[in-house]
Amino acid sequence: MKPLITVAVPSYNQGCYLEQALVSIFSQQLPIEVFVVDGGSRDHSLAVIRKWEYRLAGWRSHPDQGQAAAINEGIARGQAPFVCWLNSDDWLLPEGLIHLYKVLQQSLEVPAAYGRSWNFVEKKQTLRAVWVEPFSEHRLALRCIISQPATLIRRSVWEAIGGVNENLHLAMDYDLWWRLFKNFGQLHFVDKFIAVNRDHRATKTKTQRRLHYQEAIRVVRQHYGRVPLKWWLAQPYAVWLKTLLR
Repeated sequence: MKPLITVAVPSYNQGCYLEQALVSIFSQQLPIEVFVVDGGSRDHSLAVIRKWEYRLAGWRSHPDQGQAAAINEGIARGQAPFVCWLNSDDWLLPEGLIHLYKVLQQSLEVPAAYGRSWNFVEKKQTLRAVWVEPFSEHRLALRCIISQPATLIRRSVWEAIGGVNENLHLAMDYDLWWRLFKNFGQLHFVDKFIAVNRDHRATKTKTQRRLHYQEAIRVVRQHYGRVPLKWWLAQPYAVWLKTLLR
């Protein structure tokens, strides 16, 4: 059966999480092709990849140009009509992609669909809902209201805009939602939990919080034309205080 969804899995030294991510993808009960794009890991990631090699559509492991380039590479290697990526430290919930796939099958004018996700705080071993909302340009300008692990995109629109911007390293997903909206219209919100985002000390959003915030502000300015006051008011907490509390 031809695959319906191409999933790129960018990874680097996350062998302790990678298998859970792969298991969650292969449990989706949909024909899926999976490409693991590893940045030359030195932990036991290769052992995990080789264990699952018989299920993978392809994989490689060598130094690359970063996460965004790896995502584009993985999706470009596939042929399925719908695409997404799952970072190797996140995982999908059972039937998560089915909910998004059904919406895109029924609404041909929708460029992408997204649902809710949980944030798993590894330090506390607790789950809390990620802030996700129905689509609104104004709300998107105030914050990223879309949770990346809980998204599914039409390959046609992905290829039309060239995938994620490889010049971005921390807010490439936020930029992608803007470009999809500007070129193809509103993304469709599905009020179901789709995936789990893992919150741990080594994530880029924690280790490079200031750069992440600066990159997101540049994205807002580029696509919205201005930076809402909320970004400046929230910066002391979002950057300085959270950095101290990390």
